[in-house]
This record gives sequence, structure tokens and C-alpha cells, in this order.
Amino acid sequence: MLGSWIAKRAAIALVLAGAALAPAWANEDEPGDFDFYVLALSWSPTYCAEAGSRADPQQCRASRPFRFIVHGLWPQKERGWPDFCALPRELQPSPEVLQGMYDIMPSRGLMQHQWRKHGSCSGLSPSAYFDKTRAAFEKIRIPAAFQNLRNGGRIGPDAVETAFRLANPGLRDTAIAVTCTSGKLQEVRICYDKELNFRSCPGVDRADCRSRVVEVPAPRN
Repeated sequence: MLGSWIAKRAAIALVLAGAALAPAWANEDEPGDFDFYVLALSWSPTYCAEAGSRADPQQCRASRPFRFIVHGLWPQKERGWPDFCALPRELQPSPEVLQGMYDIMPSRGLMQHQWRKHGSCSGLSPSAYFDKTRAAFEKIRIPAAFQNLRNGGRIGPDAVETAFRLANPGLRDTAIAVTCTSGKLQEVRICYDKELNFRSCPGVDRADCRSRVVEVPAPRN
């Protein structure tokens, strides 16, 4: 009996020791194990208004105010999504890669977070992931009404979606979602397959804003 008790205690100690040695970033998500991408386009004036004094000055105090920017390119599964996949700690985007994205993703902190949380699960190197992000962004034409907007206003989320679909032939209503926060336009999310063709994504589409109208904050001048 005593020998059996000692063996059990030793086995438990080994399990606990193994758990203590496991890296903090380890999880069960495997890089490259996903079904499609979601490109999230953030209405920058909403972020700047909501964040206030905590807003990233690189994004919100730029001499040329930003409108829609890239929030991220997210690997997605039919149900749920992977995040913070285990990678070597030294596999990080270089300063040159980050600097090359500032025109569409004007925040170093945002880019670093997006790489850690989403890019790590893409199965791509940092440079290839951000190249893919740019390619996804360049496949979308931002409606002229938003490119040229100077004053704020109010609009229905359905009208935002319609404007994007009219500007992008082949983009179906099941491949796009418009989100809101605190009654303001937050994001437009567009679904692509791994080759960056538009594809339906019912789970993402269900995240649509339910408000009848939302505020569209004006770009900061």
C-alpha cells in the first residue's frame, strides 16, 4: 500500500512539474489550421473618439486624418477562431515590415498585437502575413462617400453594407458584416477564402450591428 501511495504521489509531482515548465503562450491552436480570413476595417474616427486621451497618437494625431484603416486580417474557423498560436519568440515582424504598413494600419502597437493574436495562427511568416493583409485590403474599394467624408452624420448599418457591395462587385450580403459600438459605426468585416476571394461567412454575418442608425464621427482635422 505504501509503495502504491508513493508511486501515485511521484506521478502527480511529475505532471505538476511538466505544467510549470509549459510556456505561458502555449495553447492548442495550430498555425495554419483555419478555414477562411476576415478582414476587419475600422472606422478610425470612432476609435479616436472612444479612446480619448488613451488613443494612439500615431493614428489619431496624424496630419492627414484617417478614415477606414485595417484593424486586422483574422484567420477564422467555421465555428470560432484560433488565436495566440505558439511560435518561436524571435519570430516577430521587423521594423521595416511594420513601417511599410503605416499607410493602412497606422499604429505600431496595433500591428504588433495583431501579429501576436492573429498572424501567429496564419501559418505565414510576419512579412508574408502583412503582405497578405495588404493584398486583402487592396481587393476592397472603399465607397467614395467614406473616402471623401469631412463632416460626421448618421446612417443605417444596412446602408453602409449596401455601399460596400455596390462598390465591390461580387461581394454578397452574406460575406460582410457592419459592427457598431456605443451607437457609432465601428467596423466593416469582409470574409475571404484563403486565396482572397469573397466567401460567405454566416457566423461573422450574424455579428451585424442591430441599431437602426449609427453615428459616423467625422475625421479629425
